Amino acid sequence: MTEPIDFLLSRTSMKLVTSPAPSDEDLARILQAAMAAPDHGALQPWRFKIIRGEAIKKFADFSIALRQKSDTPFKPEKEAATRAWLSEVPMIIAVACHIDYGNTAISETERVLATGAGVTNILNAAYMLGYGAFWSTGIATYIDEFQSGLGFDSLDYRFMGFIAIGTPKMAIPQKKRPDYTQFVQEWTEPQDV
Repeated sequence: MTEPIDFLLSRTSMKLVTSPAPSDEDLARILQAAMAAPDHGALQPWRFKIIRGEAIKKFADFSIALRQKSDTPFKPEKEAATRAWLSEVPMIIAVACHIDYGNTAISETERVLATGAGVTNILNAAYMLGYGAFWSTGIATYIDEFQSGLGFDSLDYRFMGFIAIGTPKMAIPQKKRPDYTQFVQEWTEPQDV
């Protein structure tokens, strides 16, 4: 039997996915996992939009058209590869963080962190249910018209990318992870300032 910690230790992003997408029941479980993320003040800043079916092609056309009008357009081969990839993706979850400027007690940074934690729970839940998922900020994430075209007004939301989710097209490769000790130090007293 696989222990839950083993899922966390072996999870990896899986960009190459295809149909089927998560069932409505699995999607509900995946999104409910996001609700369990750490969230200072219970602000629930995460917002998600589900894109599937015919809307995937509209998403691809919209995002690529904006990218091609930007200062950093795709080269033809990158555009073709992006379209080919999205043509196989059965579901996208667009992610935004709601910024409530009326609440100054909890910083915007903490809201963004809570939303990121929610996405991490989505990625982990998808993997635990046998799906592949990939969090991307590519294509047109940082173009304001893209964010507003998805219904996230930039005055109230910070768009944080999208999750492509579906059935892995191949066995999910296991990555060699760094040794955590390279990133940890023991703290015992204040440093001289």
